[in-house]
Amino acid sequence: MISDTIAAIATPLGEGGIAVVRVSGDEAVKLVEPLFRSKVKLSEAPTHTIHYGHIIHPASGDKIEEVLISVMRAPRSFTTEDVVEINCHGGIVSVKRVMDLLLEQGIRVAEPGEFTKRAFLNGRIDLTQAEAVIDLIRSKSDRAFQIALKQVDGNLSKAIGELRYQLVELMAHIEVNIDYPEHDVEEMTNTFIRERCIQVSSRIDELLRTAEHGKILREGIVTAIIGKPNVGKSSLLNTLAQENRAIVTDIPGTTRDVIEEYVNVGGIPLKLLDTAGIRETSDLVEQIGVERSRTALSEADLILLVLNSSEPLLPEELAMIEELRQRQTIVILNKTDLPLQIDKDEIEAKFPQGRVVSLSLLEGSGLTELEKAISAIFFEGNLESTDLTYVSNVRHIGLLKQAKGSLREAMDANDAYVPIDMIQIDIRAAWEHLGEIIGDSVAESLIDQIFSQFCLGK
Repeated sequence: MISDTIAAIATPLGEGGIAVVRVSGDEAVKLVEPLFRSKVKLSEAPTHTIHYGHIIHPASGDKIEEVLISVMRAPRSFTTEDVVEINCHGGIVSVKRVMDLLLEQGIRVAEPGEFTKRAFLNGRIDLTQAEAVIDLIRSKSDRAFQIALKQVDGNLSKAIGELRYQLVELMAHIEVNIDYPEHDVEEMTNTFIRERCIQVSSRIDELLRTAEHGKILREGIVTAIIGKPNVGKSSLLNTLAQENRAIVTDIPGTTRDVIEEYVNVGGIPLKLLDTAGIRETSDLVEQIGVERSRTALSEADLILLVLNSSEPLLPEELAMIEELRQRQTIVILNKTDLPLQIDKDEIEAKFPQGRVVSLSLLEGSGLTELEKAISAIFFEGNLESTDLTYVSNVRHIGLLKQAKGSLREAMDANDAYVPIDMIQIDIRAAWEHLGEIIGDSVAESLIDQIFSQFCLGK
């Protein structure tokens, strides 16, 4: 159904050792061959081989680039079409010259995600696997990458397929009852309907329970670092990011705006927001920073309240503790290398167990305890589960909930002894909702929207 040949740069733009230009389509080999001078003709090259040569201008014969070209013939390629990958020198000029020649040959620039879209439309992968490619690229931790890789391999697809198979068996059982009413299997069918609906619904519940964890691993925990000026907020950001992202001085009010940084803490991705110290100030710029800090505080999933353990608590800090004790908050007692001036027991009494952590950013101690505290809040301390079938995509979550709702309606109708042909309508609706997850029944506009999120060349 797709006949044209497309090309795109598959590596990031800019200077680098190598850049890759990917070409896919039924005429990929035919259209690239006139541009390639080598000992081997591309049309005669075996599949999955790589060849050294030069890209030349077809009219003048001038050498444009020194390249290695890979040939992957249909259907043994990512798109299941003929694919040619041109490995040239990394650099804007080099890649542009190669792309310009390809376009002159009548090859079209690929749309965002069009290579993966073709893999989906050609049946090589389903929609959940295609969407997992985005997660793979955007992974912010090893754990998120590992989960996305399992999704690309089809973990979620397999789970959804098993549920749909159970519903198909159920619908077949109902059809037998409808087509052969003389056998009087209605009572058995009603029992079977309820058992199978409960079984499928329970498995959907298991998948939905992973949704929160999956969303965290996919998108990261929005984490606000707050506290009064000069308690070590920016030092904490720099320590977790393992680089000097924020300016650190002894002068209060150094941080004037919210600084964002993604970090990986014990396998958990955090979107850290280093905020301006919250205090009363006459400085107009600092006032704006404090206001932004309060906005970040209201939107955060996790709050790291940093206190200077070597100084007595101020009234505004006590008020902040009272304000945050009902939120997902970890209190960090920094500067424990200095004499303790804070009653740690008093603070611990206001928060759940394990929410108060002692740190010395100067000495680098206490970070392991912070990792454990974060894991305990969001993963009940268990981030090493071997079950990697996480649901994190909002679209998948919504469809699972719709499927569960249809099964609930089917069970209610079954309990009310509604005719089974009417019950089958709800069961089929659940089966179709699950099919939308893997792309068996999905609108073309939705497919276009999903693949528009991809980068060019993927």
